[in-house]
Amino acid sequence: MSIDFFGYQTTIVNETTLSGVGVHSGAKVSITFQPADADSGIVFRRKLDNGETHEIRAVVSNVAATDLCTVLGDAAGANVATVEHLMAAFYALEIDNIIVDIDGTEIPIMDGSSIVFIEALERSGIEILSSKRRYLRVVKPVRIESGGSWAEFVPYEGTRFEIDIHFDSGVIGRQAWKGDITAETFRGELARARTFGFMRDVEFLWASGHALGSSLENSVVISDDDKVINIEGLRYENEFVRHKTLDAVGDLALAGAKFIGCYRSYRGGHKLNSMALKALLNDPTAYEVVETQQRAEEMRGGELVAISGPMFAPWAL
Repeated sequence: MSIDFFGYQTTIVNETTLSGVGVHSGAKVSITFQPADADSGIVFRRKLDNGETHEIRAVVSNVAATDLCTVLGDAAGANVATVEHLMAAFYALEIDNIIVDIDGTEIPIMDGSSIVFIEALERSGIEILSSKRRYLRVVKPVRIESGGSWAEFVPYEGTRFEIDIHFDSGVIGRQAWKGDITAETFRGELARARTFGFMRDVEFLWASGHALGSSLENSVVISDDDKVINIEGLRYENEFVRHKTLDAVGDLALAGAKFIGCYRSYRGGHKLNSMALKALLNDPTAYEVVETQQRAEEMRGGELVAISGPMFAPWAL
């Protein structure tokens, strides 16, 4: 089986800091990326107002909410919201181990896409570590349905997303994006796709304490007469489904390992993505954990071999 991965774990080389506002909280927040050792995974270090620091692993078992964004939390009540755009950047660049220090409740929204995170991580440099990367290979279909929406994992030799959306809006309508996810594909076709919303929902969101940091600088906004009101228009003709695909990449990164297979969804969102990932991981007959046989200096694609799933499952740590 030929794949596009080095097969060895990675981290970043240099510390990097970004600052912005939370799209829902409206509060200023800073995040600092720190290198991490092999097998550390992705860890958010949330600094609380009382000086305490809580470590929250970026795995699906720590998902605390999926209403308007993906929120990670721990048993003590420390949360980090809107992690999906950043997690998508980690996944696309194949960054396995990193510490994210954060001094607020929410990852900064930046321009509403993943491109700022991609550029910052590329500037920091990526280091290949000596430990092998483990992959989660889908070996049989797993499907869930919720109302008129559905999502499924199916076997595939690569990492592929097939996302289909359908909105009762003339400017969106029905759109689909299909493709294999590589760093190049993500950067060129998905990374700049921004989050979006409708003006008709704004008052309700404000009243519930959400979208307080949303603006035309970080969101595509659709007016009550069904038009995009951003002066610059759309970045892609089908930017809406591209952003939904970006979200799905970030949500599925919470497996704690790259998956080999195809993820399909229709009218999905954060909740459906999380439900589908949990359904896959809860069925040990639906996947196997594999790693490459090659040494790092030889690896540009090669054979993967199954290893003991329960022992090495990163989502179980």
